[in-house]
Amino acid sequence: MDKSDAKKLLGGEFSFFFDNIDPIIQELKLEKNAKILDVGTGEGKMAITLALKNYRVLTGELESDESQYAKRDWLGSAKKAEVDHLITYTPFNAEKMPFENGSFDIVFISGALHHIKDGQAAFNESVRVIKTNGKICIFEPNLHAIGIIRGRKFPDHPDPVDPRDFNHVKKLSLEIKKTSFYDAYIFQKGV
Repeated sequence: MDKSDAKKLLGGEFSFFFDNIDPIIQELKLEKNAKILDVGTGEGKMAITLALKNYRVLTGELESDESQYAKRDWLGSAKKAEVDHLITYTPFNAEKMPFENGSFDIVFISGALHHIKDGQAAFNESVRVIKTNGKICIFEPNLHAIGIIRGRKFPDHPDPVDPRDFNHVKKLSLEIKKTSFYDAYIFQKGV
């Protein structure tokens, strides 16, 4: 399905997300066969955005997560956008991932890091599961976004975190990109 058709079909929130995230994904210049992990499925916006660009995505979240942010109907949205065949879901704990070292070219954590109990462990695991020269792309809502989220949907939404705070040991290279809603932290694992 064409991305503009998918945006119309899935509605305003998805369309807004796509418009904020898509330019950054384009700048990453991922190989078409890149091994991609999406941490924290939620509504599936990141996995669906990537699948609309014909990437295969492995996504998941903690099976025991009973928060209002988890276990959303991502699959229904993926089917509407006709990309469900490109997305594989498996439940996993971001703090102790069941994947081999160097399994992925890139890990995306979109709007989820501030929901993970031990952000440092999740960051360390993301570093472990990416290949040499692999990337971790973390999208955290900016302060303006948090105000909107709290005002419209989740009044008790947690504050965003600064992923740079978790990089003090690993010291990966970092590039920061800002959008109207998210700050994107793109870490790269060196040799």
